[in-house]
Amino acid sequence: MDTKNYITPAGHKALKTELLQLLDHERPEIVQVVHWAASNGDRSENGDYIYGKKRLREIDRRIRFLNQRLENAVVVNNQERIANGGDPEQIFFGATVVYSDADEMDSQIRIVGVDEVDLEKGYVSWISPIAKALIKAKVGDTVRIQTPAGIKEIDILDVRYEDH
Repeated sequence: MDTKNYITPAGHKALKTELLQLLDHERPEIVQVVHWAASNGDRSENGDYIYGKKRLREIDRRIRFLNQRLENAVVVNNQERIANGGDPEQIFFGATVVYSDADEMDSQIRIVGVDEVDLEKGYVSWISPIAKALIKAKVGDTVRIQTPAGIKEIDILDVRYEDH
């Protein structure tokens, strides 16, 4: 898994925050519970010990995963790209895009890293079909997207780059 993990500054901060929460709070608390439970004697029927060890393995697995994701993270900051003369109306990673489809329904998505996907918020991965179709398009363009229902055309109405 040495592939690059593209991520927004906000997504990077969220992963670091979760990692620090696990390292500084959750793991020490569980270690303390397991230590206390182990001192009570018979571990084979000790629910606190058994659950604590299981939870400790889950936390350690998540810590390894987060460390790996952060180690391979490439933080993409579009504010720098735009400040250096990049077109603010062209869609790249991190863009919030407002578009309209044939049903005249306006929708909004934000193109983010795979660790940041949240469909309820409209956050889609940069490797999703809609993001791949939108990247490098500009405001006013019409793009075609292959969907399970067939090809769909959407019109790009607005592009924004925001810090979330």
